[in-house]
Order: sequence, then structure tokens, then C-alpha cells
Amino acid sequence: MSDTQSISPRTQFCALIGNPVGHSLSPAIHNAAFTATAQDFVYVACPVEDLKNALAGMRALGNFRGMSITIPHKIDAMKYVDEVAEVDRAIGSINTVICREGKLTGFGTDGPGALKALVDAGVELEKKNLLMLGCGGAARAIAFTLAYQNCLAELAMLDINEDLLQELSADLRAGTRTPIMSSVMNEASLAVAMAKADIIIHCTPVGMHPKEEVSLIPAELFRAGQVVFDVVYNPLETKLLKEAKASGLQTISGVEMFINQAVLQFEQFTGVDAPIDVMRRVVMEQLSS
Repeated sequence: MSDTQSISPRTQFCALIGNPVGHSLSPAIHNAAFTATAQDFVYVACPVEDLKNALAGMRALGNFRGMSITIPHKIDAMKYVDEVAEVDRAIGSINTVICREGKLTGFGTDGPGALKALVDAGVELEKKNLLMLGCGGAARAIAFTLAYQNCLAELAMLDINEDLLQELSADLRAGTRTPIMSSVMNEASLAVAMAKADIIIHCTPVGMHPKEEVSLIPAELFRAGQVVFDVVYNPLETKLLKEAKASGLQTISGVEMFINQAVLQFEQFTGVDAPIDVMRRVVMEQLSS
């Protein structure tokens, strides 16, 4: 809702909370979608350190419908909500909270958003060898979602942080039936994993604006038939994706996951179908500028 003069006591509001939030595209995307669907909603970005009281305030304010949760609160937010889906509890983090009649329900949209990006691109996941680079929050969400909903041949994970790597590996082995392989990332382990991988999902900040001329994967490691998905969405086409495309591989931009997760949040906030074309246009305009 872009016209602030029309905000009334009936207006429902949503917020992005975290720190920092100034760079986020979420207010532009959601407010454009509210306007396009004539929803009496408004979305703002709020820098928040005191997560517990922010969620208590959400519960107390009758017009507060939804929150998008970002760094550094995705894990701790689970402590202060009433209900979390099984898969999200296994993941160990949430990025969305909905308030209905004073009850807070938390869930994640990153994993489903990534899965939809793969499905929409026509990528076959069953019995495939999946390689994930990075084991942070986004990687956790994607790994658990794909392992829960598909019969992967193997999920291999590489990261330079051995503690993070072992923690996620142990959680996946305990919580899913997917065969898990993990190794500290170096030139040798990357080469071995790339030789086996059918689908590569890059889940680190490497290649993100402003350090755009960096890729974790040397182009000579690509082989025919692989699919490369980079969750980085700024720039729209990272060096990793450019080199994969130049090698004749199918590529998927992180902007697809970003739009998908925003669509899922919008539909939970409002209960109506998201205007996907509008949301995509706003994202592209914002990234182009």
C-alpha cells in the first residue's frame, strides 16, 4: 500500500525485523503487491536488536499480521513463537512469523522457495547427486527441504567452517533418510565432489555485490549435464553462473528463490494469491537500478 493517507485503524501491518535491514528489497516488493491486490496492508523494515520484545509487541498489537525475520534472529525467533512446523524445527530456524488472534506461528520460506525454483526450471531431483557449497542458514533450509521431499541419491556438503559442516551433517543424518557426505572445502575435496555432482547449489556470499568477480568453482571442474543454482541474487548473474552457462550448463539465478519465498510470505500474510508478475517486476527494477 503506497498511499499513506489511506492508512486507517483497520490497516494490517507487516515488518521485516533484523539488523541490518536498510538494504532489503522486501518493503518495495510487498507494498507493490498489497497495492496490486487492493489489500489494506503496509510493510515496513525495522532494525531490531530486542527480538523477544519485538515478538511480544506483535502478539499484543491487534493489527500486526506478519513478520519477515532476517539476520541475526532466524534461530532465536523459534524460542518466542507458539507453533513451528516439524521440518522448520529440524532446520533450526525460521524466517516468517504470522500472528492470528494472538497466536504466533513460525515457519520458513527459503527452502520451499528454492525447491520451487528447481521444479519450475524442470530440474529432476530424484536419485540425483546434490552438492551444496556452504552450510549456513540458507543452506540448512534448502538441504532439509530437499532431503525431506525428494529421494536424493546423495547430498554432499562442503564448507570451510568444520564445526558448521559437522553440525549440519549430523542434523541431516539424524533427521532425514538421505545419504549425507561432508568434507572441509579445499581444492581436492571440491574436485572430487564436482566429479560426482549432478546438481550444484551455491549457498555462500561469494560472488555477491560488490565482490562480483569471484567464484568458488573453477570452470574446468564443470562437466556436461550439470545444473548450477546460485542463491546469490545480486548480481542477477554471478561469475559462477556466467561460467557455468558458458560451459553449456543449465543455470538458475538466486532471484528465483528470492521471489518465491516472498510470494509464500505474501500469501501467508494476506490469504490471497500473490501478484507474482508484479513482484518479479519490482525485484528486477530494484536490482537493475
